[in-house]
Amino acid sequence: MAPLKRILLAEDNEHDVELTLAALEEYNLANEVVVARDGAEALDYLYGRGKFAGHANGLPVVVMLDLKMPKVDGLEVLQQMKNDPQLKHVPVVMITSSREEQDLIRSYALGVNGYVVKPVDFQKFIESIKQVGFFWAIINEPPPGAMKRNS
Repeated sequence: MAPLKRILLAEDNEHDVELTLAALEEYNLANEVVVARDGAEALDYLYGRGKFAGHANGLPVVVMLDLKMPKVDGLEVLQQMKNDPQLKHVPVVMITSSREEQDLIRSYALGVNGYVVKPVDFQKFIESIKQVGFFWAIINEPPPGAMKRNS
């Protein structure tokens, strides 16, 4: 049986982090979730820098990315990922409270794989996260070799 791939959650709101982790756990997704508290930390994980230097965990099966984050925002993280030949195949799902049309348009123009607006209702939020996690971590088949990092 192949080892479970990690999910990278880039989210600066502690409450949303807790809800997301609870939702994934409730759905019994056993994937490890690595939490990055801002865009710079997400990039450090993806490139194996900073506190993630030397980790040999490979690339995540999906990046759940908040749009509005400190240091480096979600659009910049997305742009860097999609411009990098080693990262461009990693699926990215924006999970954001932004309903602004320009954020949606820009996200898709940069190559996002999905855009989910965080529901205000707790149960709807949990259900949305469970569905995103289940699809990308269990159902979706990444291209061969896409989850390896060539350091």
